[in-house]
This record gives sequence, structure tokens and C-alpha cells, in this order.
Amino acid sequence: MDEPVKRPSVDPLDKLSRLTRQASVIRSKGLNDRQFTAVSAGLGLALAAGVVLAAGPWDSGQRKAERDWAAARSRTGGVHHEPGAPSGPEPAPSAPAVLAPLSSVVDNAAPDARDAPDDAAAALRATLGPLLKAPALGTVRTAVVIDTATGERLYGQGADTPMTPASTVKIATAVAALSALGPDHRIATTVQASPDSRSIALVGGGDPTLDKAALRALAADTARTLKDRGVKTVRLTYDTSRYSGPARHPIGPNENIAPVSALMTDEGRLDSTDSGPAPRSDDPAGDAARSFGELLDDAGIATRSGPVPGRPAAKSRPVAEHLSTPISALVERALTNSDNDIAEALARQTALAAGERADFDGGRRAVTAQLKKLHLPLKGANFADGSGLNRKDKVTAGLLAGLLARAADPDHPELRPVLTGLPVAGFSGTLSGRYTQKSAGTGLIRAKTGTLTGVNTLAGTVVDRQGRLLAFAFLASGTTSPSEAQSSLDALATSLAARTR
Repeated sequence: MDEPVKRPSVDPLDKLSRLTRQASVIRSKGLNDRQFTAVSAGLGLALAAGVVLAAGPWDSGQRKAERDWAAARSRTGGVHHEPGAPSGPEPAPSAPAVLAPLSSVVDNAAPDARDAPDDAAAALRATLGPLLKAPALGTVRTAVVIDTATGERLYGQGADTPMTPASTVKIATAVAALSALGPDHRIATTVQASPDSRSIALVGGGDPTLDKAALRALAADTARTLKDRGVKTVRLTYDTSRYSGPARHPIGPNENIAPVSALMTDEGRLDSTDSGPAPRSDDPAGDAARSFGELLDDAGIATRSGPVPGRPAAKSRPVAEHLSTPISALVERALTNSDNDIAEALARQTALAAGERADFDGGRRAVTAQLKKLHLPLKGANFADGSGLNRKDKVTAGLLAGLLARAADPDHPELRPVLTGLPVAGFSGTLSGRYTQKSAGTGLIRAKTGTLTGVNTLAGTVVDRQGRLLAFAFLASGTTSPSEAQSSLDALATSLAARTR
């Protein structure tokens, strides 16, 4: 099982210098200005990734989590998992004013979409066909490639076959959340005080990234207001009622996701990490409330006893508030690091925006409804959770590629964080260790990974050597070696970056 890594295994600045020299060679081979600009844009993404160096990968932890879950359940077979400006982000460079509908019926008996240009179809058949036959891709493999500038499906094999997506389902979660809430939305955590200020409640809004510094600021603001009112002792409660349903993910307790609660700090982590597998609290809300109580005591406000669960007293008013980073930043973090806790929070926030119950079922209904509004092909889709840990999740290659094409559509600038949050090959997140210095895709491919036992997926974008921004999705099931399957998926994506026709 692959171990999670914090940084690329190579020096990103050294890698960037190699890529820059590669760009010079490419220019010398006769690419026109538009083609060279597109490739240079890809190298720019590599530079940004080298600066950020987001942590990952999480997929190996998901395999471990599902193995533990399966072992605890029965012996039927073990399973292993692996800030936007007010005006919104700019559209992708090669996207036009409008994308064509993505829900057109495609004949899966043919390896190409019927509306793809003959030369493009033939070239992609020749490029992808042999690679998709790799034994490492298991018993079922599906693929779709879309030209985001036209909305045309250039290639499709099993495009409408529902498959288990693993963590690539986070793309759907992210698109739904951004569409429903907008990239600038922030999640509020508040402190409410009763009319006499003798009772206060810490009210969770669903921000899994709330940290000790934010709690300290909330405590300081609360203490200041209470002291101004002559209050030095309070009764403390904490409210998690914004979320409903079971807190435990169906996969069970594990190191890759905390109980899903409207109130927690640092994703319920019990160590100093901020990504990857970690020991998790069994009671993240209670832990957060106890920390808040201690900080109140430090600020000069005594609590009568330990905090207890409860709603704010009647006619309570806010006395302090903390806002999360914007949804756009949460989406980017969820995709780059394959963050399960943030992904589940995004699904519940989408449910709340849609007037649904903030639980797994409500998230499923809300995400489905939101994607339907975007006219995406949803036949056979099932969003059992927001993170991809649940094997009951089902999507098609056509849907995943369509989601990425929609995110490149200038008519939907609110979705751009889906593209900017994708890990960069060889540099960031879950792709930081999967591409070498010599790979033609290094720095040019951005893609979300997904891995469960017998399931390997990759969906993302690449600028080909004709200057086109392509959205792709490759899904495989029945795989037996995660590392070999990942290498085969990476080869498929790299082939798109290296195509000369």
C-alpha cells in the first residue's frame, strides 16, 4: 500500500527548469503562437504547484480505511482504499462563450462519439485504444475525452456505463457546492448569548477547518462582550443541530474521516497533521466545545461546569462569529488533497442550500438536483456520499468529463475552482509522486485521482500540443495492482499531452 507523502520526491524548481528548457525545444520545433501559449500556460500551472506544494496523497489511506471497515464487518473479502474575487474566477483560456449540450446519446459500441471530426476520432482511437487494453486496467475500463472549446466528445468507450468513481466523485461534489452556494460563500461558526447573557451556546455551522486560533478569537470576542455586560460566569452549551442523520460514514470509524459533525476543529484530528490519514476523535463536537470552554476561562469568563449539548436559549443573539475561508478555497483543498472531511461538508452545505436535510441522503438528492440544472448526463449516477469512500457511488466517464468541461465554460465562472484545485502532475497533492521528471505529462496534466480495492480512476484536464484544453475521464474496475493501474491511467493522460495531431 502506498504511503501518503507530504512533498514531491523531486525538487520542483529543478523540475521547472527542465520543463522550461523543454518548452524552448517545443517552440523550436515549429509550434505556432497559440500552441506555444497553451503549452506555456501548462508550465505556468507547474510553477504555481511548485510554490503551493499541497500535501497528499489520500488515496492510499482510503484503501486502508475500507480494508479496516471490511474486516470489521465480515470475511466476505477485504477492501483497501487509498479566494475568489467578487467577480469570480476567469474562464479557462481556450473555452468559448457557450458549450454544446453534454447529454447527447453516444453509441458505446463505437469507440468514438459520432459527432467527433473523423481525423480527431481516428487519431484518438490510435492513441488511446492500445493503452486502454492494458491488463493492469482490470476487467472493465471506460474513457471519455471532450474538447472543452466546442463541447464535442472526441472519444468515448463505455462512456455511459456507471462505474464506482472512488475519490473522483469529489469533482461532482465540488461542482454542486459551487453552483448552489457560489465561490464566495463562507461557513459561519457563532456564539449565541441568552437575553441575560448567563447562558451561551457555541453553534456549529459545518466548517471542518475551524481551528484553535479561530476558537481563541471567538472566545476573546465573547469574553469582551460578556464583561461589558457585567457577566463573568456562564453556562456553556454546544449546538450541532445544523447537521442531521448519522454522523458516522458507512465505512465506519477510521483514520481518513471523522464523524461528520456541524462542529469540529481541525477535522477532528488528534495529531498535528493537516492532511492525510490521522487518528480521529470519536466526539469532535464535544472536543471543540471543551477547548472553547478552556479558552473562555483563559479570557476571564468562567463556565459553571463542562459544556453540554443543547440549542441556544430562547431569544439568544449572536455575540461572536467566525467565517471559514470561501467555498472556492475549500473546494481547491478538497480536490488537491482528496480531503474527505471537507468533501462531506460540501455535500451537506449543498443540501442546506437546497432545503434538504443535511445528511448523506439529503446530500445525494441535493447534488443530483444541482447537477441536473447544469444539464449534465446523470443516467445511472448515484452520489451515496460526497467523498467517494462509499462503493455505492456511481458515475459515468461521460459525466466526469462533462463536469470538467462545464467548469471550463465561461458561462459558469463560479465553477473555475474545480479546475484550479486539481492536483498538478508531478507537483502537488495526490499526483505529486506519480509523474517523473522525464514524463511528458509532468506539469501539464491536472487530474483528480481515485483508488479503492479493484477500482482506479483519473479525471482531469490537459492542454494538448494543438493548444486545445481537453477534459478526460478514465475509469477502471477489476484491477488487481493499484500501482500498475495508476501507471496505466497516467500513461493515458500523458498520451493526450503528447499527441501531435
